[in-house]
Amino acid sequence: MKAWSNLFDTTTNSLLLIFLTSIGIYVAVILYTRIAGKRSFSKMSSFDFAMTVAVGSMIATTILSKSVSLLEGGVGLIMVYGLQLIAATFRRYKWFRQFIDNQPTLLMDGEILLHDNMKAVRVTEGDLRSKLRESNVAKLSEVKAVIFETTGNLVVVHKDHNCPVDDWILKDVKR
Repeated sequence: MKAWSNLFDTTTNSLLLIFLTSIGIYVAVILYTRIAGKRSFSKMSSFDFAMTVAVGSMIATTILSKSVSLLEGGVGLIMVYGLQLIAATFRRYKWFRQFIDNQPTLLMDGEILLHDNMKAVRVTEGDLRSKLRESNVAKLSEVKAVIFETTGNLVVVHKDHNCPVDDWILKDVKR
C-alpha cells in the first residue's frame, strides 16, 4: 500500500517549479520554431523525426526532472534546433541528402508489385492492399504507381488515361 501512496506525493515547490518550467520551455519551443521554421516539426526524413523526438524528450525532461534546469533545457533545445538548421542548409547538396534522408521507393509500377522493393522497405502485401483501399482503388488497372515516401507514408498515384504522370514527379524514386 505504501507504493500507491507515493503516486500523489509532492510539494508546493515542486508543483510551482513544474508550472514555471513548463511555461518557460513552451515559450522557448515556440520562439525557436519561429526562428528555425516549420520544417522543425515536419516528418520529411529520419533526421526530422529524430528532431521531433529529441525536442519532445527535452521538453519532458526539463519540465519533470529536478536535475535539468530551465537554462540547460533551453540550451539543449538551441543545439537541436541549430543542428536542424545546419541540416536544412546542407540538404541543398545531393551527397548530404543521400546520407541523411531515406529515398522514396517504388512499390508498384502500374499493376506490377515490386516484391524486392517491398521487402527492402518492410511493406507487406496486406499493407499495400490497405493503402489501395484507403485511396479508393477498385482495380489494379487504376494504379500508375505506389511509392513508399521518405516519411514512411505510402502514396498511390492514380492512372488517368487522359493525363499521363510527368516523369518529374517520379524523378527521385528508387525503381
